[in-house]
Amino acid sequence: MTDSIIKLTAAETAAKIASGELTAVEVTEAHLARIEAVDEKVHAFLHVDREGALAQARAVDAKRAAGEKLGPLAGVPLALKDIFTTEGIPTTVGSKILEGWIPPYDATVTKRLKDADVVILGKTNMDEFAMGSSTENSAYGPTGNPWDLTRIPGGSGGGSSAALAAFEAPLAIGTDTGGSIRQPAAVTGTVGVKPTYGGVSRYGMVAFSSSLDQGGPCARTVLDAALLHEAIAGHDPLDSTSIDAPVPPVVEAARNGSVAGMRVGVVKQFRGEGYQAGVVQRFDESVELLRKLGATIVELDCPSFDLALSAYYLIAPSECSSNLARFDAMRYGLRVGDDGTRSAEEVTAITREEGFGDEVKRRVILGTYALSSGYYDAYYGSAQKVRTLITRDFERAFEKVDVIVSPTTPTTAFPIGERADDPMAMYLADLCTIPTNLAGNAAMSLPCGLAPEDGLPVGLQIIAPAMKDDRLYKVGAAVEAAFVEQWGHPLLEEAPSL
Repeated sequence: MTDSIIKLTAAETAAKIASGELTAVEVTEAHLARIEAVDEKVHAFLHVDREGALAQARAVDAKRAAGEKLGPLAGVPLALKDIFTTEGIPTTVGSKILEGWIPPYDATVTKRLKDADVVILGKTNMDEFAMGSSTENSAYGPTGNPWDLTRIPGGSGGGSSAALAAFEAPLAIGTDTGGSIRQPAAVTGTVGVKPTYGGVSRYGMVAFSSSLDQGGPCARTVLDAALLHEAIAGHDPLDSTSIDAPVPPVVEAARNGSVAGMRVGVVKQFRGEGYQAGVVQRFDESVELLRKLGATIVELDCPSFDLALSAYYLIAPSECSSNLARFDAMRYGLRVGDDGTRSAEEVTAITREEGFGDEVKRRVILGTYALSSGYYDAYYGSAQKVRTLITRDFERAFEKVDVIVSPTTPTTAFPIGERADDPMAMYLADLCTIPTNLAGNAAMSLPCGLAPEDGLPVGLQIIAPAMKDDRLYKVGAAVEAAFVEQWGHPLLEEAPSL
């Protein structure tokens, strides 16, 4: 019974709960049992809120018994990235500096999930402060990829993607600063969406790089991602960057997937040296599939994309340097060295040395340097100019096409530890995803098969203009349906059992 429940999609689960075929408690207990059975090996979760999840599930069942109308995701379990504040439940952001911190309020995303009667199972592992591409930078140890536990599940949201691929939850929430929803989705054979910047509230989401960070849905199917997207999106007066506009019709698009008559762009900068042969092969097959489904393929040249990685690794660390200055050992979180003999400055320094990991320190130092007097214009200012060029390249591209496609990542999941001592090699994992964050556009990754050389998942990235998120789901649903019809769902039919 448990196995049959955890293999359901979120949409199927919600329908069975609404009809009374399953109770929300049964569904929740099945997923909690799965977590208990496999998470010691996967390490997707940092905190499992068993009692809280069951209480939410009982509330859903009570609503149904009382004849109340249930929402599209009522009773469906979800894994929440540990970057969103949750009242009464620890939020660590994968860092020792916030170990044991229990927020007194819910993030807007958390609140909207609860309002939608989604059952929050717990908080998932992540690279510390969302800085990383492998979830190896977590202060609480790495997460394994359920396809091969010796490999990374992507990052920074590897806990969320691993929870999906291990069938510990049918839905998850991630955040995407340079690809941290899409890259984990690609390497775990799941679906991940970075909404338009400002489309999902950042209130209560611990900041890394404020002009780039964006929360979004993670799921195993395009429709499930759309249902979750609709539940968490929309204007929030508590977030000054929130877009005051209607949410694009993402669910309708996911239910009516089609690419007939659409113009699909292929950017020449998104291939070449460093791309795994199997990833390129699966991408080329995906482009040919789009052509067969009725799309017109258009070659695009976006020269500024070659500068995106360099610009990102000046802008993101600069904003990180500013945002993380609040962790000073004075107001909340870790405090080390306060023995009555040291100054506040000394306590702050000792606490940060103890509380921050190597990658966080690296980016804070880089960002502080880039913002320093005499270097601001040369580094941070120049990076912002490149950001403008990238945005203009996208604008020109979207005059010619409706969406752009690319590989999500240059390679499949690499072994844990392989790039730990080579930051540049690690940063290249986000080569295809970073331009979208710099421009603020919407993007999705969905599975497009397995690489022949290693049998690991490959992701197809779809990019749409800002506030045209529905195009992602329209194209994604069409591609997903064609793939499933031709080859079956890789996660459901080919993923190894844990």
